Amino acid sequence: MTENKNPAPGFRRNPNKRMTIAPHDKTVCVKADELEIAVTEAAKILRETGCRDVLYIPFADINFACLEQTRTRAHSPYKGDATYWRLIGAGRPGGDIMWAYPDPYDEALEIKEHGAFYAELVDIEER
Repeated sequence: MTENKNPAPGFRRNPNKRMTIAPHDKTVCVKADELEIAVTEAAKILRETGCRDVLYIPFADINFACLEQTRTRAHSPYKGDATYWRLIGAGRPGGDIMWAYPDPYDEALEIKEHGAFYAELVDIEER
């Protein structure tokens, strides 16, 4: 058994907590005000005890030309430190709509270089 180099401290404090990351079997399209932000066939679904399921989209499939990284930061004891992005352009609201974990804990390495969107702020279509 290999030892984690960067283990999530949350699991030591809460050993009953579960988190799984698996390939998502549908094409995912993310839009805001009809602007297509992302389309992928390689999304991953993160399931975590006590939380809603979250789709993570590879950075390669996200249109970063319409996003700007903000100063917002957050910490998850299970995933690591998160960074955030907002939509840019004329008439766009300035709030954060996407987050990512640039250097996740070992248990969340599968979502490195993936972004997740607030479902209540964008349209997420699965087909």
